[in-house]
Amino acid sequence: MAKQKLNKTNAMRELDAAGIEYEWAEYDYDESDLSGEHAAAELGVSEDEMFKTLVTRGDNNLLSVFVLPVSGTLDLKKAAVASGNKKVEMIHVKEINDLTGYLRGGCSPIGMKKKYPTYIDETAILFDKIYFSAGKRGMQIILDPNILAEFVDAKFVNLVK
Repeated sequence: MAKQKLNKTNAMRELDAAGIEYEWAEYDYDESDLSGEHAAAELGVSEDEMFKTLVTRGDNNLLSVFVLPVSGTLDLKKAAVASGNKKVEMIHVKEINDLTGYLRGGCSPIGMKKKYPTYIDETAILFDKIYFSAGKRGMQIILDPNILAEFVDAKFVNLVK
């Protein structure tokens, strides 16, 4: 039987170009449930090591990217402090593709249309590797959180309520 060719995402191509080794995993996503909890269950990993990528707009009208466990909820006050804003709000779901190049449920901190300030929840350092979207629904990149932080120039901060 012929081996199926992997259609790499922009995030994967950027890691390849930088010479960064990573693992990846695919799962059957459910259009009615694009949650990270679903992804964690499908891949058999804990919700604490499965991370989601959220994008906010600050009072300065600039965007910031936050990467946190799917088991947690972004604390907007902590996010504002981390990003140097008085307040932040989530971007509207209709804006995700135009601003990032990704779809809801497939937003990766790597390979967005522009480089935005990025913050990773400090719990990521508890794991040798974390799972996060590869930039396509149903596909995750598995990578050392320190390598991710260095690659996207992110800071580790406390982000979860």
